[in-house]
Amino acid sequence: MSKTENEESTNMRTEHIPHPSIASRIEKMSKKKRIGLVAHDYRKRDLIDWVEYNSEKLSEHELYGTGTTGKMIEDKLGLKVHRFMSGPLGGDQQLGAAIAQGKLDILIFFWDPLLAQPHDVDVKALLRIAIVYNIPLACSRSSADFLISSDLLNEPYERFLVDYGERLKSLGGED
Repeated sequence: MSKTENEESTNMRTEHIPHPSIASRIEKMSKKKRIGLVAHDYRKRDLIDWVEYNSEKLSEHELYGTGTTGKMIEDKLGLKVHRFMSGPLGGDQQLGAAIAQGKLDILIFFWDPLLAQPHDVDVKALLRIAIVYNIPLACSRSSADFLISSDLLNEPYERFLVDYGERLKSLGGED
């Protein structure tokens, strides 16, 4: 890459001015991320194994989890996890509220694609809110591996947020 091409590439990466149709504001994530960890019953063993494999990297960040998953991580791996309630008892909604309040930066959610959950509505709402607030979301071990391996994990990061209220008004979807 020539010097000119490299300078242009660098400028494109550092100029984080979103187009209004894409984002209305920017939220800054600090170097130390707040990571949510949650797994359905038949995926808990997968998540515990993943957390154990990545415990050194994860220990540099602040961990949050639903009640059962968080307790398993603390008991088996000795990592500190701020725990919400159990998922079906409101923990999924608490994670969603933390995302909406800007208190969670990343969500690792190993959900069970083969088993309907009694709280499926809450699960769908949690996944939706992660997208609305544009936080990194991993729902499989492969996507979690890619996410945790990213150089951005240990750097400050600016994420774009869309004002969906304004977007709905412009589409005529809101009175």
